[in-house]
Amino acid sequence: MLVRLLYASRAVDTSPNAIEAILTQSRLHNPECGITGILCYGGGIFLQAIEGGRMAVSELYGHIQRDPRHKDVVLLHYEEISERHFGGWTMGQVNMSKINASILLKYAEKPELDPYSVSGSVSLALLEELMATASIIGRA
Repeated sequence: MLVRLLYASRAVDTSPNAIEAILTQSRLHNPECGITGILCYGGGIFLQAIEGGRMAVSELYGHIQRDPRHKDVVLLHYEEISERHFGGWTMGQVNMSKINASILLKYAEKPELDPYSVSGSVSLALLEELMATASIIGRA
């Protein structure tokens, strides 16, 4: 059974090297677990969708909750799915520098990434629109 989980967290270390290390680890680990997904990072906040088998996704989310590189981890959305939306990426990354502020304003009060202030379904809709309109890097 496939599931999709969407969560938000705050980065403990916001340096580019720390963010790249998280992405690199995801891209190495996820294929062996059948996990695909997409990560949006901006203003020290991660918004991530992960898809795969129920047990693999649950185990990964548990790891993220215990990971000292993340804080304020919040489950935004969880659902059983019939197909993946982010199947083309072991862990794609939304290039926040290419995003038009009007897209963020469409889903939030301010033109910034803040999944803590909106519903999970709104965050998922934002991720899907960002995937469709922004530059996605790291398709590996």
